[in-house]
Amino acid sequence: MCKDCKGKPYYISTAIAYTSRKPHIGNSYEIVLTDAIARYKRMLGYDVYFQTGTDEHGQKIEMYAQSEGCTPKEYVDRVAGEIRDICDVLNTSYDYFIRTTDADHERVVQKIFKKLYEQGDIYKGSYEGLYCTPCESFWTESQLVDGKCPDCGREVKAAKEEAYFLKLSKYQKQLEEYIESHPDFIYPESRKKEMLNNFIKPGLQDLCVSRTSFKWGVPVDFDDKHVVYVWIDALSNYITSLGYDPDGSGEKYKKFWPADVHIIGKDIVRFHTIYWPIMLMALGEPLPKQVYGHPWLLFGEDKMSKSRGNVIYADELVKLIGVDAVRYYLLSEMPFASDGSITYETIIERFNSDLANTLGNLVNRTIAMNNKYFGGVVQEPCAKEELDSELEQFCYDTIKKVDDCINSFHISDAVEAVMNLAKRCNKYIDETTPWVLAKDESLKPRLGTVLYNLLEAIRYIAVLIAPFMPDTAKNILSQINCGEASYDSLEKFGAYAAGTKLENPTPLFVRIDPDKLYKEIEDMQKKSAEAEKSIEEVEELESIAPEISIDDFSKSDIRVGKVLACEKVKKSKKLLKFSIDDGMGGRTIVSGIAQYYSPEELVGKKVLFVANLKPVKLCGVESQGMILSAEKGDSLTLITVDDKIENGSKIV
Repeated sequence: MCKDCKGKPYYISTAIAYTSRKPHIGNSYEIVLTDAIARYKRMLGYDVYFQTGTDEHGQKIEMYAQSEGCTPKEYVDRVAGEIRDICDVLNTSYDYFIRTTDADHERVVQKIFKKLYEQGDIYKGSYEGLYCTPCESFWTESQLVDGKCPDCGREVKAAKEEAYFLKLSKYQKQLEEYIESHPDFIYPESRKKEMLNNFIKPGLQDLCVSRTSFKWGVPVDFDDKHVVYVWIDALSNYITSLGYDPDGSGEKYKKFWPADVHIIGKDIVRFHTIYWPIMLMALGEPLPKQVYGHPWLLFGEDKMSKSRGNVIYADELVKLIGVDAVRYYLLSEMPFASDGSITYETIIERFNSDLANTLGNLVNRTIAMNNKYFGGVVQEPCAKEELDSELEQFCYDTIKKVDDCINSFHISDAVEAVMNLAKRCNKYIDETTPWVLAKDESLKPRLGTVLYNLLEAIRYIAVLIAPFMPDTAKNILSQINCGEASYDSLEKFGAYAAGTKLENPTPLFVRIDPDKLYKEIEDMQKKSAEAEKSIEEVEELESIAPEISIDDFSKSDIRVGKVLACEKVKKSKKLLKFSIDDGMGGRTIVSGIAQYYSPEELVGKKVLFVANLKPVKLCGVESQGMILSAEKGDSLTLITVDDKIENGSKIV
């Protein structure tokens, strides 16, 4: 196994979550991913330091607090509590939860800012540009995408204010050379190319690192008009938590820094691979060894939004299917480099097929057969055949596969490798037919060997699945009366003790009844909608889309059509299929408004639709346009017109 890992420091971190709202399941993927890696490294013997936490300052927090009639500190205390609760509900094993409102953090941030100012890496000037409030970012005209913020797609506003700036340009060449000489610093490769080609090589502009237009932030102690802007405040968390201090750092910092890896979302790679390294270079500190930018988890193909009715919260999902099932789904469904997708349909499918059938049934029937044929006593494997060696080799191969996949952040492939071992065990049962062997007394030694091999392979599964599904691993080991099995015990197949007495098996996972689960989901969403005000309303009300020209508007061909027929789309809770008389031969349009209307009440209505939208398939039905509705908060109303207007009429 890993002889060089014992006691070796290993520092892994998530990005710190912004305390604007309770995080949904897509935000929770990162903490589970990082936890799985941290648990695996501990299992190998590393001295792991796993950090997560919350980013709590900024103009957006001021705005949210004002909308709720409380102070910013009261607001972030509540949301930070919700974020930490979700980390705990998901059974994550973080060692430290930092908050950027922690007094020690704020004190060191002030010292970092002052040090960089005194050595000339921060200077005072003024900023005039285009500002995105939700992202708290300034942009130039050329950086906008279709006139909007390139990160979130929202409106930007012209702004000008006095500010302090960090000299990114001073360190551009040094950073470029570092990235090119450290090929694994930014991972995966596609993110590295994006940073170099799209941001660094075209030229870095100095970074605004203070603000005067709001007060909720760390004060610049030598200029009380300014607060430290998000970059220096938030990014410094990775070292302030370790006891970094510009005047002399503690032993914890010396032990764990530089970090082995920052696990972050792909949308903030730029901040962690440009701003953060330059800050560290200016401070004279080592850079983190690696930054991994993971993809996003989407609801189907859509962004999660309360007003769309598609938000899933981790704690609510845990109540429905259990914590390890949620962890399994998150880790197994997220590809290495492309966005993953979560739907209730696939949750049910993976739960029933992988967890209940493949894994749960394997453990249950193996223990049951040993109890039936040998009174629960595990037999000596004394009648081996070639087929047994194949199963043994599959176990060894799985160890290597899991290790390779985790070290390269292919976590879904690592989970799949363990599940494939369970499938191989089920195949081994079919190949050896224990129920047939049991009929012949002379074959009892062979039967005992077969069941021993299955129990030993199940032990391998339990140990290897522990980083992903820790409670399930403990449950399996308990059921085979194995106690705490170490990673080192996998070095030799056959370490499971013959003579062990097994108890009656209990199901690991009980199959989900889809209809029952959908009803529970519907009830839960109703309660959530009634109890919680959508923060998205605040964001939407405060902004209007940027101005467009008449040429932009004329690209949309909006027509009038009559609904001839309407029905629900199979396998979808939110889609309706419309047959529209468009005055041009008719068309089919799919719209996600099933939660607001029943099909029968829409037949005969005259609606507006975009006629020149590119067709797209939704749940197997081709949609040839988009029906227009008005949306505010959690309500949606279909836009209808006077019945006298002819079908096919164009809106001008």
